[in-house]
Amino acid sequence: MRAAACPFGFPPQQQVCVRKLQILAKDVRLCHAWNHDQQPCDGRMSDRSSNSRVEILPAQRRALILERLRIASAASIQDLAAVLGASSSTVRRDLDYLTERGYIERTHGGAVIPSVPTTRFEPEASIAAETARGQKAAIATIAARRLSPGQSVLFDASSTVRETARVISGLDIPLTAVTNDIACALLLSNAPAIHTIVAGGAIRPGSTTLVGSPGQEFLHGIHVDIAFIGVHAISGDTFTETSLEVAAMKKRMIAAAHKVIVLADSSKFGGQSFCEICAVGAVDEIVTDDRLPDATRREYEAMGVKLTLAPSE
Repeated sequence: MRAAACPFGFPPQQQVCVRKLQILAKDVRLCHAWNHDQQPCDGRMSDRSSNSRVEILPAQRRALILERLRIASAASIQDLAAVLGASSSTVRRDLDYLTERGYIERTHGGAVIPSVPTTRFEPEASIAAETARGQKAAIATIAARRLSPGQSVLFDASSTVRETARVISGLDIPLTAVTNDIACALLLSNAPAIHTIVAGGAIRPGSTTLVGSPGQEFLHGIHVDIAFIGVHAISGDTFTETSLEVAAMKKRMIAAAHKVIVLADSSKFGGQSFCEICAVGAVDEIVTDDRLPDATRREYEAMGVKLTLAPSE
């Protein structure tokens, strides 16, 4: 039987990705409905919810737009409205918001991802948390399997590492956790078996990350079994970051750990950020998702990097 044509006019090779975005958008709307109605997020909405339209939160919607643009390189307002189930005016406002903050470039009737993003560009924490959610969850599941009871673990401040902390906090594993991320610490503190220590420092504006000399001095005096590190970009044979302060904390964490595992979704490969953290050969493993292109995977395996691909739906 001949497959039905894509109703939005996307090329055949992109239709599976578009369908996944539609499913994710629907899931986000259902879960947002649960937040308001206090009912299980299992796809069954109350009569009140089913009779009224539930909007995706702005940060979630903007993350979905960025994901669509990352997959297709460009998209029209009509395409995005169809995928998200949002109005054209809502999508247009989101595109204006993302353009003003350097995420995208506007085109006639749509948008594209900038061909060369600035090296200091850093997404807002709320949008970063909603970007590549499925991939981050898959990476977090793999990362949690690397732990053994009684270990000491460093949790860096990044959205993928924070998702790992969320997964680990739901497991009954006795650990000593050290983090420079307040959100991470709150997640870990919910687990009675985990002893959580927060490194000192100053909070970066607009985030829950602690940076500065108090935290660096604390990290200089400890030795842990494993460090989970997030990075802004993997640039050739180097991990890079947007901030010197953030990079300095990551360097201290790497130096304090017997084993270092970098957690980064596949979109992080190939970018270039402002400052270097360390060479890829300085860590023990990179856990990413299975959307990583085969050519990129072979490139890093040829460098001798242990690369683990987490299966993502």
